[in-house]
Amino acid sequence: MFAKILIANRGEIACRVIRTARRMGIATVAIYSDADSEALHVREADEAVLIGPPPSADSYLRIDRIVEACRRTGAEAVHPGYGFLSERPDFATALADAGIAFIGPSPEAIAAMGDKIESKKLAAAAGVTTVPGHLGIVPDIDAAIAVAHEIGYPVMIKASAGGGGKGMRIARDDAELHGGWRGAASEARSSFGDDRIFLEKYIEEPRHIEIQVLGDMHGTIVHLGERECSIQRRHQKVVEESPSPFIDPATRAAMGAQAVALARAVGYRSAGTVEFIVDRERNFYFLEMNTRLQVEHPVTEAVTGLDLVELMIRVAAGEKLPFTQEDVRQTGWAIEARVYAEDPQRDFLPAIGRLVRYRPPEGDGIRVDSGVFEGAEISLYYDPMIAKLVAFGADREIAIERLRGALDRFYIAGVRHNIAFLGAIAASERFRAGALSTDFIVETFPGGFAPPTEPVAADHVLLIAAALAETRLHESEIAGPGAMTLTPRQLTVLLDKRACAVSAKADGSAYVVEIDGQNCRAATDWRPGQMLMHLRIDDRLATVQVERLRGRAFRLVHDGVIRRAQVLSPRAAELLQQMPEKQPADTSRLVLSPMPGLLTAIVVAEGQEVKAGEPLVVVEAMKMENVLRAERDGRIAKLRAKPGDSLAVDQIILELE
Repeated sequence: MFAKILIANRGEIACRVIRTARRMGIATVAIYSDADSEALHVREADEAVLIGPPPSADSYLRIDRIVEACRRTGAEAVHPGYGFLSERPDFATALADAGIAFIGPSPEAIAAMGDKIESKKLAAAAGVTTVPGHLGIVPDIDAAIAVAHEIGYPVMIKASAGGGGKGMRIARDDAELHGGWRGAASEARSSFGDDRIFLEKYIEEPRHIEIQVLGDMHGTIVHLGERECSIQRRHQKVVEESPSPFIDPATRAAMGAQAVALARAVGYRSAGTVEFIVDRERNFYFLEMNTRLQVEHPVTEAVTGLDLVELMIRVAAGEKLPFTQEDVRQTGWAIEARVYAEDPQRDFLPAIGRLVRYRPPEGDGIRVDSGVFEGAEISLYYDPMIAKLVAFGADREIAIERLRGALDRFYIAGVRHNIAFLGAIAASERFRAGALSTDFIVETFPGGFAPPTEPVAADHVLLIAAALAETRLHESEIAGPGAMTLTPRQLTVLLDKRACAVSAKADGSAYVVEIDGQNCRAATDWRPGQMLMHLRIDDRLATVQVERLRGRAFRLVHDGVIRRAQVLSPRAAELLQQMPEKQPADTSRLVLSPMPGLLTAIVVAEGQEVKAGEPLVVVEAMKMENVLRAERDGRIAKLRAKPGDSLAVDQIILELE
């Protein structure tokens, strides 16, 4: 077994590998850029080596510096994590040439599966069902249109070297193909240095389901069942679970057999994932093979009881897998939700900043994998993932309830994040029913994610929380902490300006709360200044995030619902609602940067006429290209920035007349 390994990654996955290595008695070496000098993975590793400035191309993607770091520290092996160099055959080759073990598959297997066109040819030869399409590079847009007409719209435009949702677009007609072709090629060129494109048929109402495979150097290859990864945004996974609520035993066995056949065809060793697209009739088609550990591997670990990182290390050290296919069992249900620094109400644009508060949830069946800590910085340079929240239970219903409760208890302040969005997914009837597809998010939130405008089930809990928060404040200020002698208080709670009559009175160690004539008994130990309010409402437990605003106002979050609650006397509420509303400043003529990023292109000129929906500029942030489009017809009056500029949030890029 290795005495020391280097982790060629950062953040959550680096911390994850360190955790297993420490348990196995293996010393660890972290690498870091200038931007990550105080990062958690640097703190947790036994040693750390600086390898360059913040941009990935000058640090985490520098093969020569990583090999040198291994030499300097005496690391015998390298775990690449996911992303960065994890699927670069030249990295595995460089390590082998230096006498350093690569904790992953062979360079030949990585190369064979890394090219999406060649991998489909290999899959077809191995008897694996593939999506109808054009198995070859499409050289230009004219050829792409010809191929699209041959296989029929809609088509998926894909970068041959793509991954992580980059370099992918859906086109439903020639016009969308023109725009999608340019965007996919540009994104692929900047992300992978390879702008080759191919096309395949887009499957309607698809599910994205993948099979975890594992092989050793002695010819054993097994699969560990499936993961349902259909809930995606811009082709990036958001919520994953194992097993799938859709796959039956016969389909699972057939998919597993094809995944193993493909892995055997390339002499696969280590952990890998074979991804399939599945239609409504459970017909499945090979998409690609990821020759690395997946972000969502914890759900497989939860239901199989296996540590995939440990098995990868043991395989790389030459050990045999300690089990066969017949020994693999799936028990219970696990769901993972990816917590990102992003703004769901601004089209999920990435956010940066310092984690002023970071309090992950704990409890039965809860696992949090993270690479951050309270006070850590979410950087412009890297993926905006904060943590992965995994909930496990005996069945899917228990796992969902644990996930919902954990999301309510997950408190983050200082950067915008997607926890409320994840809570809304977990609370939705469609998710609970398991009616999933890769269109789940756009169909469930057709206008984008926004606070609900109509009353929802969570509002009942929020009203109680608002009433008790105000009552507790009043007790502390007037009667002293813990006093329970107040007479009934008649209140009006404005939930996003919707008035609700509420009263609260002490009843022993609890309160009786009346809302529109309906009574409930509520108890809480919340005190002013606490972030979480734990409530027992009759026989139900609930947690509400409470942020006190100015005056008697609160920001309340529960079950994916965010409300601003203002607690007033009935007369004060009546007067407030009669006051004229302050109108926001008119910025309709301005195009503002929705995020910090790099202005990579301006595709219009001063004086040019533009139509609503036409692209104006391209802003790159956190490895993704974001095209800003005209919201209305108009003429470009003035350009206020130039390509190459670093932009701040809401910085003016251009003006329209």
